[in-house]
Amino acid sequence: MMSQKPRRPTLQDVADLVGITKMTVSRYLKDPALVSAAVQEKIAVALDTLGYIPNRAPDLLSNAKSKAIGVLLPSLTNQVFAEVIRGIESVTEPAGYQTMLAHYGYSSEVEQERIASLLSYHVDGLILSESYHTERTLRMIQTAGIPVIEVMDSRSPVVEQAVGFDNAAASYAMTELMLQKGYRRIVYLGARMDVRTRLKMEGYAAAMQAHGLEPLTMTTDAASSFSLGAKLLSEARMRYPDMDGVICTNDDLAVGAIFECQRQNIAVPGEIGVAGFHGHDIGQAMVPKLASVITPREAIGRVAAEQLLARINGVALTEPVIDLGFELSAGQSI
Repeated sequence: MMSQKPRRPTLQDVADLVGITKMTVSRYLKDPALVSAAVQEKIAVALDTLGYIPNRAPDLLSNAKSKAIGVLLPSLTNQVFAEVIRGIESVTEPAGYQTMLAHYGYSSEVEQERIASLLSYHVDGLILSESYHTERTLRMIQTAGIPVIEVMDSRSPVVEQAVGFDNAAASYAMTELMLQKGYRRIVYLGARMDVRTRLKMEGYAAAMQAHGLEPLTMTTDAASSFSLGAKLLSEARMRYPDMDGVICTNDDLAVGAIFECQRQNIAVPGEIGVAGFHGHDIGQAMVPKLASVITPREAIGRVAAEQLLARINGVALTEPVIDLGFELSAGQSI
């Protein structure tokens, strides 16, 4: 049996907490400038405290299933999440559910805004691409009382349920593979520096240290791309002239690093070994074939959707964490 859905805070609840009229709260929600600065601050605190969710759906439908689920994506250009969506929709479409996609650019504050918007339309469940959220986001999720699943990470603490793999273990395994092949001055190339990238760096560093070797890094907060991979490879060679390998946080950086090696007539893997992460098609089709961690992105989306719809339909949560594992492809680049 599912637990009773908690009651959503109302405008009257907010008004009572602040000690003002419901109409004043309504004016604030339409345009904060319509109320005084002092009242604005008090209402904002009350909304945050209660986890208030605006209601954009008709009242008649507020207690009915919307037949829609919200999906939060950090990037609209990253192939990883395109394949996760494919897996989700392979399950939701036959079941008659629509996906409402929202993009938050790796920002927890923007994620908070997008989740508030999705919840205001009474989506029946949420699939999130992050494992760490603002306190207000967590309060809104608790208030909404709908199933939530986080994807792409099985290591971090979960809100309710996660479907993914261990990013740190995967990176550790790829680093071990390169070490077994004789590489010693391996540099980690990282971008975005989100939670998953930091977990991968943690696995890389642990493997290096286990062999008595110094972890070497070259990182940036910029978005991943082939050109960024080329740039980081050149900068790494200047900083660590004796480097003999790179492990990249994704295949975009790794492919760009190989392109830059080819431009500079640096033999791969003769002079430098290059490894990526996720096993994208371009890396598996290029020459040399890219060594990469192969991750089950489409399967993650499919399993997450299956679990979410089951819980929406009353099936009790039995597996808080579902780890779908990973594979290593040695390719020809290491």
